Amino acid sequence: MSDLAFRSALELADSLRRGELSSRELLEHYLARIEGVGSGLNAVVTLDAERALARADAADAARARGESWGPLHGLPMTVKDVFETAGLRTTAGAKPLAEHVPERDADAVQRLTGAGAIIFGKTNTPAWAMDWQTYNEIFGTTRNPWDLERTPGGSSGGSAAAVAAGLTSFELGSDIGGSIRIPAHCCGIFGHKPSWGIVPQRGHIPGLPGSLVETDINVVGPLARSVPDLSLALSVLAGPTAERARAWRLELPPPRHERARDWRVAVWLDDPEFPIDHSVRERLEAAVAALRAAGVQLDESARPPFPLSQAVDLYRRLLAPATAVTLEDEHFEQLAAGAEGTPDGNEFTTFTRALAMRHREWLRLHDEREQMRRAWAEFFRDVDLLLCPVAAVPALPHDHSEPFILRRIQVNGAPRSYLDHFTWMGPIGAALLPATAVPVGRTPDGLPIGAQIVAPYLEDHSALGFAELLAREMGGFEAPPAFDRRAPVR
Repeated sequence: MSDLAFRSALELADSLRRGELSSRELLEHYLARIEGVGSGLNAVVTLDAERALARADAADAARARGESWGPLHGLPMTVKDVFETAGLRTTAGAKPLAEHVPERDADAVQRLTGAGAIIFGKTNTPAWAMDWQTYNEIFGTTRNPWDLERTPGGSSGGSAAAVAAGLTSFELGSDIGGSIRIPAHCCGIFGHKPSWGIVPQRGHIPGLPGSLVETDINVVGPLARSVPDLSLALSVLAGPTAERARAWRLELPPPRHERARDWRVAVWLDDPEFPIDHSVRERLEAAVAALRAAGVQLDESARPPFPLSQAVDLYRRLLAPATAVTLEDEHFEQLAAGAEGTPDGNEFTTFTRALAMRHREWLRLHDEREQMRRAWAEFFRDVDLLLCPVAAVPALPHDHSEPFILRRIQVNGAPRSYLDHFTWMGPIGAALLPATAVPVGRTPDGLPIGAQIVAPYLEDHSALGFAELLAREMGGFEAPPAFDRRAPVR
C-alpha cells in the first residue's frame, strides 16, 4: 500500500502541497499504470494527457512561487464520461454522442478544477448511464479489478474500477439508481450519494447536452479509497448554483455524534420480499457485530412506517419519466403505445407505462413521495442512521442480454429479477436522502461487499462520519491483489 497509486487523495494533496511530490510525477505515474496494469480493465477510455501534463507543469510552477489554486492544487483525477469537459470528448457511452466535444465544463467539473484538480481522462459508463453493468458500443466492456469476468457495477463502473485499481486519485460519479453505491460495493471502495440538490447537475448527460434541468432523483457525488476523501470532495462540490449563490448559502450540519456509543443506528439487513444472498448477509452481519462491540446502539427492529415494496414501486414509477428524455421520439412513442391499456404484468410493462404517464399522474406520485419523505424524517427522530445493504448480490458476471430489464440474477441459488438491484438503492434515491457505501470485507470467493449508511436529508456529514467509524472497524479499502504492485514512475 506504499505505492503512490493507492494513497488517499487527501494524502496525495498534502504531499503535493509540501513539495514531497510533483503534479507531473503523480500524473505520469497514473498514465503509466493505465497503459500497464490498467490496460485489461478498460476503465479509463479517454485521455487528455498533453493538456493535463501542461496543467501539471503549471501547477508545479505555481506552487514553487508560493501560490495555491485550492485544496486540490495539482491533483490529477478522472471523471465519469457523463460530465461535459471543455475540449474533451464526452459521450455518456451513447453512439449519438460518440463525437460530442463540449465547449464548457459541467458545473461539478468546474468546481473541481477551480479547487486545483487536473482532469486527465474520462471513465467508462453504460449507454446513457442506464445499467448496473458498464459496457457500450463505443468503448466496449469495463472489467472488475477483483475478477475480470465480472462487472464493476454501473453506471459509474469505470469510475469505481479506476479508483480500486489505483488509476486515479479519486472520481466524480453520479447516481440515479445506485450508480455510485453499486460500483463502490462491487469494487470494494467508498462512494457517497449526496442529498439531492446540493451539487449542481448542469453539464451531466443525461439530460441532453445543453440542458439546464436538474434531473429528478439523480445526484452528482464522489468515489474514493477513503471517507476523508469523500468529505474533501463534497466540500468542493456542494453549494448553490452561481445564480442562487447571490442569496443562498449551504451549511450542512456536522455529524450528529462523534463517539461510537452515542450513535443510534437502525439495522435493516433483509426483507421477505427482497432476499439478500447469504454471501452478502454474512459480511453485513460481521459489520453489525463489529459496531456492537464498538458500543454503537443498534436497533434491529426499527423500520420506516411503510413496506419496502411500496417504496420500491414508487421509485420505479418516478424513475421512468426521469430517464425518458434520452429516448428518440419514435422509440418513445412505440413504447408508450405498446403500454397503453396494458395491465401491469411484469417489470417491462410497468416501466413502459410509467414512461408515458401524464403530468397529473406524476404530481400524484410526487405527493406520495413527499408523504414518504415526511415518514423518513419522523423515522430519523428516533434513530440517527439506517444501516442496510447496497445490493442483494456481489458483483455480477458479465451479462449483455437485452432488454436488460428482463435479465435475472441468482440470490441463494434462486433466480430473481435483475431489477432487484433497485431494492436498496431506489427508495433512498427517491426520498432524496444522502447515503455512503462502505466496504465491509469480501465473500469466500474474494468479491467485495459494501454496506450502505443512510442519513436524514441534508445530514450528509452524519453518513460520512459514521462511515469513517465503520471503516475503522472493518478495515477500510483493500487493493485488489492483481493491482497492488508498484508501477514505475517515469
